[in-house]
Amino acid sequence: MYSLLRPLLFILPPEIAHHFTLPVLKIFHRLKLTKLLFGKMPTANCTIMGLNFPNPVGLAAGMDKNGEYIDSLAALGFGFIEVGTVTPRPQPGNPLPRLFRLPKARALINRMGFNNKGVDELVDNVKKTHFSGILGINIGKNFDTPLEKAVDDYLICLHKVYAHADYVTVNISSPNTPGLRQLQQGDELAHLLKTLKQAQQQLAKEHNKYVPLVVKIAPDLSEVELTSIANKLLEYNIDGVIATNTTLSRIGVENFPHANEKGGLSGAPLLAPTTKIVQQLNVTLQNKIPIIAAGGVMSAADAQQKFTAGASLVQIYTGLIYKGPTLVKEIGIMVNGEL
Repeated sequence: MYSLLRPLLFILPPEIAHHFTLPVLKIFHRLKLTKLLFGKMPTANCTIMGLNFPNPVGLAAGMDKNGEYIDSLAALGFGFIEVGTVTPRPQPGNPLPRLFRLPKARALINRMGFNNKGVDELVDNVKKTHFSGILGINIGKNFDTPLEKAVDDYLICLHKVYAHADYVTVNISSPNTPGLRQLQQGDELAHLLKTLKQAQQQLAKEHNKYVPLVVKIAPDLSEVELTSIANKLLEYNIDGVIATNTTLSRIGVENFPHANEKGGLSGAPLLAPTTKIVQQLNVTLQNKIPIIAAGGVMSAADAQQKFTAGASLVQIYTGLIYKGPTLVKEIGIMVNGEL
């Protein structure tokens, strides 16, 4: 069905198509048509970070920034859903246009800029859901918060989402918020991780609930930088790492329309470089911290590459745009067959 709809959706500007598709999916879900249209996802249970995932295929952050479509997206068969990125205060994000398709490369470029309605609205939406699966909430800083005060924004969000999340992702790797990626470096990273870990321990006591902390990193890191980050994740007992966010590189898409647009590139061109990062992380982490692989997963075979490289879970976003919900099931069937 999606293969028939996609040419029509691709006539629309990408962001308009996004805002059209999600409400339609919500209607399908309310009419109980989702499973009829897309079928039932095979079970492939796995326990990661102390959480029981019904299958290891997740939706990456960015699709549902405000937690408005959790139930309808979960009905597509995802083992876990990650919403956000959310910031303490609402913000509009970057000016339009800010999302571009590169169909021949099966890729997207976005410079959304953490457009969202603020953490309070997201929490209200999460409270209204009936979703009983694994929910991750991705948190960031407001664009106008000085870098030296960034930790305050993350603390505000962590305190507000803690009781409502199964895990919390700390996004320090978006290329679309000026200076954000500096938080991956040296003393800035150490200060952020130490502060958030202390807050997590305090919140765990208050809520009698341990919510894992996950850090999302960029693909545009040298091997030395990657090793340094991995060692700090170990030092501060961070619970998981997502590898990776979008890339500033244009390798493999140089001659495509829109390739010169500013923003982060996602989709098929990221498969090889992000899989290499998973491999490199795995060398340092040695299975002490689980890796959630994101970037370039456009087929079940791509997902298998991530698992072989050392990932425990995978997330998709651009693959869902290009292939549709069948991708979720194809990966699930592949994983189920491996068990």
